[in-house]
Amino acid sequence: MAETVRRERVDEVRAQGRAAVLGAFWEELKGIRREGWGNLWGYFFIAPAVIMYLIFQAWPILRGLFMAFSDYRWLLPETHGLSGFNGLENWIEMFGDKTFWRSLGIALKFTLMFLPFTLALSVFVAVMISRVRNPTMAAVYRVIAYMPVVLPVSVAMLVWAKLYDPKFGYLNVMLKNLGVQNPPNWLGSPKTALIAMTLPTIWSRFGYWTLLFLIGIYNINSEIYEAALVDGANGWQQLWSITLPLLKPIFTLVLVLGSGIVSATVESMALFQGTSGGPAESALTAGVYLYRTAFIHGDMRMGYAATMSLFLSFINMIITFIVFRTMRTESN
Repeated sequence: MAETVRRERVDEVRAQGRAAVLGAFWEELKGIRREGWGNLWGYFFIAPAVIMYLIFQAWPILRGLFMAFSDYRWLLPETHGLSGFNGLENWIEMFGDKTFWRSLGIALKFTLMFLPFTLALSVFVAVMISRVRNPTMAAVYRVIAYMPVVLPVSVAMLVWAKLYDPKFGYLNVMLKNLGVQNPPNWLGSPKTALIAMTLPTIWSRFGYWTLLFLIGIYNINSEIYEAALVDGANGWQQLWSITLPLLKPIFTLVLVLGSGIVSATVESMALFQGTSGGPAESALTAGVYLYRTAFIHGDMRMGYAATMSLFLSFINMIITFIVFRTMRTESN
């Protein structure tokens, strides 16, 4: 009898202990909900944006990752879903695809032409505008510099295509007036096609970078320049020793934005009227080749195109990592 009473007492204490632990846990949970989670109405209001992101961003990324390891062809329903999974076959084919590697080389060549010239032009224009003392005129120059950015890329390329016309384009007419007897056929020659694509791309994008550099210049404390002026530093020395080093975060952002090697897809397609990649495919960038593989040729091999796109994403990630490591400031 005594043993039974003792066991009942022990069970009662254990039950009270469990209740105390559960009670403490519940109070802690309520505190987390109140302090860490915030107002639940906030989640209600951001739910539409989160749902849209999951549908149009997260799901396509996951879908693309799966397609990169499958022989997904749009016109062949039997290749859809798990039945199209082929492991590393797409990757093996990609590493042996000479057209892909040639298009990748063209994209890299385009980036190496586009990036430094656009960077130098943007910095130069930003520095010139920053030295304009009249606020109204500075605003006018900012608007002029940014105007090409407002135009859609496809429209800008079509305008430049008219300028490149071998007979009636203003560019060749101007060259003939300057004494050039046989001006180049800009869009019809493999030697000039890539250059012809780079020039309008620089024109249409440098304005955005110019504003970024202007923001950085305007945020530099003017007392630094005054101190340098007192020490006898001229304008070039101030630019080299003060302005450019303090613009390092802007340089990092611009290099990351401009180093995408899949760029110039729209530029090439608009200038050369389709996915031909220009004369002798001299302007066939990786982006155009991806589009052509996925939506134009054969059975619309979206699986193989996803593999190439994923590989290019890896390269962009490596480039971005190198940029961040190289441009790291002392404060980081």
